[in-house]
Amino acid sequence: MAVSVNIEKNFRDFSLKVQFEGSSAAIGLLGASGSGKSMTLRCIAGIETPDRGKIVINGKTVFDSEAGINLKPQKRRIGYLFQNYALWPHLSVFENVAFGLRAAGVPKKVIDEKVAESLALVRMSDFADRRVPSLSGGQQQRIALARAIAVDPQVLLLDEPLSNLDAKLRDEMRSEIARICRERSLTAIYVTHDRREALSMGDRIALLDRGAIQQTGSPVELYKKPRSRFAASFLGDVNLLEGVVDGEENAMLRIRSEIGVLYSSHVELKKGRTVLIRPENISVNSTAPSANRFEAEYLSGTFLGERCELKFRTENGRILDVNEDSSELREAGKRYTLSVLPQNIILLED
Repeated sequence: MAVSVNIEKNFRDFSLKVQFEGSSAAIGLLGASGSGKSMTLRCIAGIETPDRGKIVINGKTVFDSEAGINLKPQKRRIGYLFQNYALWPHLSVFENVAFGLRAAGVPKKVIDEKVAESLALVRMSDFADRRVPSLSGGQQQRIALARAIAVDPQVLLLDEPLSNLDAKLRDEMRSEIARICRERSLTAIYVTHDRREALSMGDRIALLDRGAIQQTGSPVELYKKPRSRFAASFLGDVNLLEGVVDGEENAMLRIRSEIGVLYSSHVELKKGRTVLIRPENISVNSTAPSANRFEAEYLSGTFLGERCELKFRTENGRILDVNEDSSELREAGKRYTLSVLPQNIILLED
């Protein structure tokens, strides 16, 4: 399925201007609270009406301000998984899943088949007669997902569906949602403010800030080559340094930065003036050859199980964050040699 969205919606203190296209299995809409993520979903679903623009789903225009097209939500064949699940507490699991089908006038026999199929897909077949209040948060989410897919949607909209779950359940449901989208060949548009969810679930990510798309691309593209300070910081931990390109040397950019001369293999980024170094890309006392080496004093560290987060101070007083897989203890006040490979020196546009 392909989705094309190009809309504008103005409010008293907020303006939303969103444009993106996708035919991927999953499109992540990533941004901070208030950036316009949920409003974008509501416009796609037909719950809100944009002021201007066009929305096309699988080749069919569902909204076009100039042509006067604005299909009702039930005509858009969209499944919607709300953040709070929006289940009816007085209805059984079966009736909750069947709700959209009954509203569409689907025959009873077909309803029975589709509800059974949807519950089996989310592995909740044995809960059809249960009431919603008796279910755990993870079980309620599965029921809400079953209801969303029971109507055979062209597009599945997910509005921060994992925010109410604990860490273990979030990991489990990420895998389940991805599995279901693959099995049903669904295009999912997934709203989240959690970068780990977006990076792990989205085939493509659209990064929103203050109502506008700042950058789109694959998770790898956005993480490894962000265009701005905002994109770099939102997608991961960063060290951001002031720098300016001082020419080319050995097919690499030579950059004068606040911690000394650095070399980047990304010669196409010569217009940037901010140096990005991810903490995990800084090595401590590495013997591997690198064009970028500098001395720094170890200040402190935190052991987090899978990694250690360390802080170093360079000779000019600049504090650098370093993430290591090792649990090796460092000696406070001792000087170490830090190094970064040229492919991990990125220049940002701002």
